[in-house]
Amino acid sequence: VAFVPGLVFEAALTLDLAELQRRILPVGLLVTVGVALTVVLIGTLTHWLVGFSWADGMLLGAILAATDPIAVITLLRRIKAPGGLSALLEGESLLNDGTGVAAFSAVLGTIVSGSPSAVDAGLRFLELTVVGAAIGLAVGFAGLALLRFAEDAPLEILATLVIAYGSYLLADIFHASGIVAVVVAGIVVARYGARIGRLHGPQLLGFWNLLAFVLNAMLFILVGAALPAWQLVPVAGLVIATFVIMLVTRALPVYSLLAIAASRPPPIPWPWRHLTWWAGLRGALAVALALSVAATPGVDSRVSVVAYGVVLLSLFVQGGLIVPVTRALRVEPAA
Repeated sequence: VAFVPGLVFEAALTLDLAELQRRILPVGLLVTVGVALTVVLIGTLTHWLVGFSWADGMLLGAILAATDPIAVITLLRRIKAPGGLSALLEGESLLNDGTGVAAFSAVLGTIVSGSPSAVDAGLRFLELTVVGAAIGLAVGFAGLALLRFAEDAPLEILATLVIAYGSYLLADIFHASGIVAVVVAGIVVARYGARIGRLHGPQLLGFWNLLAFVLNAMLFILVGAALPAWQLVPVAGLVIATFVIMLVTRALPVYSLLAIAASRPPPIPWPWRHLTWWAGLRGALAVALALSVAATPGVDSRVSVVAYGVVLLSLFVQGGLIVPVTRALRVEPAA
């Protein structure tokens, strides 16, 4: 999971915070209630229909709960999505990294403890999230003070690297969610960095874009080595079934929560809701989490392989069809 801080921080730096603020209600619902519903629904259905134990099903649900910011942002650029839709999808994919990893850590912690419990997982989730957010705030504002002394792009790059990985490592020391800390720290820096005259340089954003690309590529290479493609063959049926379950279970939180959010302005057009459902790709984060439990005692060895296979299907099927789906929904591109 050491790859993830760089990926998440880069997404936070490029987020349109003004538009996100306008869409904070639907995004907030999706990254909290939506993640919880996704974990429970995938866990329940993979237990009933696929045959995983309750604990392994919930762990698989936690691995697949978060959408991937890199994959989503890449797709949004391809389809030239409107600002409101981009903020909705980017905000969800970035912020649910934190809540998704916190849910994963909570479920995994109960499995490793030897006595899986929904109550214990819930308490762990709250602790991981709250403490991680507090650490992210502290490191983010401390990083802003550090950025004041950065007079050129190389120093800005170094300072943001310290913020991204420092917040992650500090949260890990306190047994909190490192990803929540990185997300919060990244948003703080993106929000207030411009006020002190920083973060405007193309060199800084260019560096983070390149780093995210390299980390993403390295992550998939490592997973390909750790989980060879031939391992997918015996579980191909499980992969397809879990992928269908993932698509179906995403519909419930997306349509129900966006309907609640649409009761207040700004409006959320129906084509946007349909695209939010379809564009919930899984990617680097799910791959990293799957790799981290590949050899964990007490975890079904099929969990990591199935999760990896679902990510591949998500990228190929959902990603491959995103342009025709967007055209079919008649989503107007940004001007």
